[in-house]
Amino acid sequence: MSGAPALISKSEREDLQRLIRQREKVLRSAARQRSAELIADFENQIGSEFSFDDDAVWQQAMNSAAIEVERAKQRVAVRCQELGIPRRFAPTLLLHWHHRGYDNLLDHRKAELRRMAKTKIEAIEQKAITEIEVSCLQAQTELAVAGLTSEAARSFLGRLPGIETLMPKLSYAEIAGEAEPPVVEQLVSPNALRQRRYRERKALRSVTHNVTPADDDWDDEDGAP
Repeated sequence: MSGAPALISKSEREDLQRLIRQREKVLRSAARQRSAELIADFENQIGSEFSFDDDAVWQQAMNSAAIEVERAKQRVAVRCQELGIPRRFAPTLLLHWHHRGYDNLLDHRKAELRRMAKTKIEAIEQKAITEIEVSCLQAQTELAVAGLTSEAARSFLGRLPGIETLMPKLSYAEIAGEAEPPVVEQLVSPNALRQRRYRERKALRSVTHNVTPADDDWDDEDGAP
């Protein structure tokens, strides 16, 4: 029929599935290689040194500063003569260009930055690998759907849970303890929970009825202690 989509044959699906699997393998390797490249690039950045004549604006600023420093040196020298300070003991001014910044000058700061960069790059790599796996799975799913002939098979595929179902969002009530039962109680064993409730009730009775804990040891609906 004119305009109808062309069906993918079984052999074509098998070829495409092999290609997708190979693509996933290559992209995972590429992600690891990219991480190595990013780390190397970061190392270059924190180890960079910059000369004042690497940039026209820097060079102009350096030349202007040198003129002012020379004038200041002359004023200092004149004052030293007035004060009777010998030239070999006289103070002076110097102009120095720092070719490295604070963050790439101190070893402890560079080590800290390396750790931060490594953690960030690992997160980027893991995210990339996850996206690679998801995209390849989607492609394989589309190919599989194209080859399904029964409604039962299509229905089975549609019932497979997604990640949002497997990992639902958290609510404030669950975390803050407003859930019923509270999350804290859900995390302890039933026996530990019973004993904790028993101690709480016993303490309350001791206060409200002037009952000592020893007199109330076996008066509990849960059969504690």
